[in-house]
Order: sequence, then C-alpha cells, then structure tokens
Amino acid sequence: MADYQNPFITCRADPYILRAPDDQFYFTASYPAVGSAENGYDRIILRTAKTVAELASAEEHTVWQAHSDGAMARHIWAPELHLIGGKWYIFFAAADKEDIWHIRPYVLRCCGEDPVRDQWEEIGMMRACADDPISFTNFSLDMTYFSHRGEHFLIWAQILGDSSLFMARIDPEKPWQLQEKPILLSKPEYDWEKVVHRVNEGPSILKTDKKVYIFFSASGTGAEYCIGRLSADADADLMNPESWHKENEPVLSTSDLEGEAGPGHNSFVTDENGDLLLIYHARPASHLQGQCGTYCEESLYDPCRHTRIKKVSFGDNGVPILK
Repeated sequence: MADYQNPFITCRADPYILRAPDDQFYFTASYPAVGSAENGYDRIILRTAKTVAELASAEEHTVWQAHSDGAMARHIWAPELHLIGGKWYIFFAAADKEDIWHIRPYVLRCCGEDPVRDQWEEIGMMRACADDPISFTNFSLDMTYFSHRGEHFLIWAQILGDSSLFMARIDPEKPWQLQEKPILLSKPEYDWEKVVHRVNEGPSILKTDKKVYIFFSASGTGAEYCIGRLSADADADLMNPESWHKENEPVLSTSDLEGEAGPGHNSFVTDENGDLLLIYHARPASHLQGQCGTYCEESLYDPCRHTRIKKVSFGDNGVPILK
C-alpha cells in the first residue's frame, strides 16, 4: 500500500475521489467557509493526478464559481464528479443568497472531455418525475450516483421530518431527471444517528461480488459525526426497501480513531496499486477543546475538517471493515 500521510488534504470536507476509465484520478470536495456562510462555500474545485498520492500536492482548479445573487449563491456543498453516458457531470448542493438554508441539489455538465480545463454548463436543479410531488421540494443535498447491472441510480439526503436517504432510478442520457418516485432507504432511528441533529446524509456506494453497500453519515457535523452502513444482496431488487439492511451501530466513529474526531462523508476509490481506500473527512481531536486553531462554535464554519485516507480491509465474511 502507498504511504498516505494524514491529514491528506487540509480544510477539504466531503471529499470525493474518482478513478476515471483512463486511470486518471480526480479529487473534489467542499471548499470551506470560515466563520460564516458569507466567507466561503463559494466554488467547486477539482484536482487531477496519475496517482492518488499525487492528488495531495496537485494544482487545485476552480471549475465553477457561485452566483453573486439568487440561487446557487451560498453553501456550495459536497460536489461529486461522475462520468455518466460518456459525459462528465458534477452534482452539488447550493442555497439562495436570500435564504441560505434553501438548499437543493444542482447539476453541471462539462462541455468537453477534460473536466478540469474545459468549460462547464449549468443544467439547473435536479428534477422529480411528473407524478412526484415531494422530491427536492425542501432541504435536499449530498447526491451520489452509481450503476448496477444495467440500471442507474441516484441517492440523496432530504429533510422530510428528519434528514433521510432516498433513491430513484435515472436515464443516463438525462441524469438530472428522476424516472420514478424515490424509495426511502434510511432515516435516523438509533441514538448515534440523532446526536445534535437527527441526520442521515452523505451516501456513498461500495459494491462487491455479493453485496451493494451504502455508507452514510449520521448526526451533527462535530465530533458526533459518524459513518453507518446499509447493505443489500447484489441480485436483489434495489428499489425494494425490504432489500436493505441497516447496521444498528456505526461502522466508524470518533472512538475508533486516535487524534481524530467526527469521521464522515466518505467515498471509496481503488488506487493504482489495487488497494481499496476509504476517503473521508475528520477534525483533529483538538477541535473538541476548541483548540484546533480555526475553532467556530457553529461547526459548519470551522474549516478544520480535513481529508483523510484509510485502507479498507475485509472480514472472513467478505464484509468491508473501516476501523
């Protein structure tokens, strides 16, 4: 395994690394805000490199800037880069300048083949299907994409009572439009999902020969943040809520780590050496005492959430182990 220094990239939360078909690696994450929503969360950045390790020092390119007014002006959160139907897309969340909590998922499409250097066009907000009166009508964010056995899916978090996870299929030729009403995948049920805030968010996908896993983040964004897991059989009907099982304990939390607090909002990538990596953010443990150097009582505006890397192992039963 390559030696990945942690923190891998400082002040970059909600990290996402993609390995493209040509084996080039791409990194994106939330660009931080310091102190308030007026001071950051205002752009989408990309890095690219031939190895995962080189992403740490790769040049950072701003590929899209938040609007100065109206929609897509505040809280530019959790971008993800995906290659769908042969075209590059970025899913991200954004809010209105006049209402910074009016957060919805939006879509960009690359006008060329190079997502770092080519121009991006705004497709707009994600769209529900015609008979769906609920999707994206209130606080919605953290959209991710995956394909499985010829079908294409989006998962996102939306507040309907609590922040919960929803999933629906899409047409890869029009990935900004749901094809159907979504299913509810998970809502906060256990105590570890309800600390400070009642939250399930930040879904990420990991597939094996036998299982489809959804890892997600729970609770508030401070030291209480942690990672949970859903699983379904690979040959199950993924749009049947009964196909999914949720673990009753987090699979990674502050107590599992040394010198870190609040692990969450992860992604997975297989590096050039064939090692499966967990890409996640966590704060330094010093944040707990307000001594991280950038401390803000509202944790969303403390930029000390740093990108980190851990190697994923597998148990004898084939289940991925993050600890």
